[in-house]
Amino acid sequence: MRAGWIALFVLLFISPGWAQTKLSVHWEELTAADFQSAIEQSKGTCLLPFGILEKHGPHLPLGTDLLDVRYVALNAAQQEYALVFPQYYFGQIFEAKHQPGTVAYSARLQLDLLQETTDEMARNGCKKIIIVNGHGGNEHLLPFFAQSQLEKPHDYVVYVMGIVGSPAGGPAKKTAVDMHAGESETSKMLISSPNLVHIDRANQESGADQARLKLPDTLYTGIWWYASFPNHYSGDGAAATRELGEFEVKAWQDAIVTAIRAVKADDQSLKLQNEFFEKARHPLDTKQ
Repeated sequence: MRAGWIALFVLLFISPGWAQTKLSVHWEELTAADFQSAIEQSKGTCLLPFGILEKHGPHLPLGTDLLDVRYVALNAAQQEYALVFPQYYFGQIFEAKHQPGTVAYSARLQLDLLQETTDEMARNGCKKIIIVNGHGGNEHLLPFFAQSQLEKPHDYVVYVMGIVGSPAGGPAKKTAVDMHAGESETSKMLISSPNLVHIDRANQESGADQARLKLPDTLYTGIWWYASFPNHYSGDGAAATRELGEFEVKAWQDAIVTAIRAVKADDQSLKLQNEFFEKARHPLDTKQ
């Protein structure tokens, strides 16, 4: 009994950072006072996991992208403390408007809402914001958003972490075509939300490339995805395994931990932003 009281005493009064480790990484779960402590503990570093609402083949839920990215972001933030913003589904998904359940906001609203969200995060102490992308359709939107931060001065920095691909050295994949709701994405869902995977439905539709456009690689057109994958399904989800999912989720999670640590240590980006904006005010004074 005495040993138990001693252990409790060590936890409460001696163990460094004990109180800090009790803080949730979920923005929405914190009290206002705990939020202040969380900003201090995270060094103002916050994650914005970015998903979408769209069809994911015949067997995965509409929110797959956010369910996956929030799962890895929350687990990464447990390893290297950072605040994780609540559910954010407001990205680019025009290419799936023909499928049930897709919510596609206007381009202007996507950018305005994201700007106001990061502005509000920063106003609340998140001076280093890592947007962690979980949706392929955002891979052009988010770098553009980050670049647009140079339009006018901000007292915070936006970092964009693109989708982490399948790393080498893992379980051998069975499929060659695997871009959306296929072997890889379904495998990750078997880890993040296994109860929402209907693997028995995976072969109800084709995920094969229909190759309906014949254009050179130097040309891009927005209809390319629909031309190739009208079912909004690329690959074969039935090939998914928990083994592959565990490997890819861990690699993604580890990459986010590395990103959080790098951002916490970054003391140059904001200084360089401020220098840039000062020079931008007087371009003719810039030495040539």
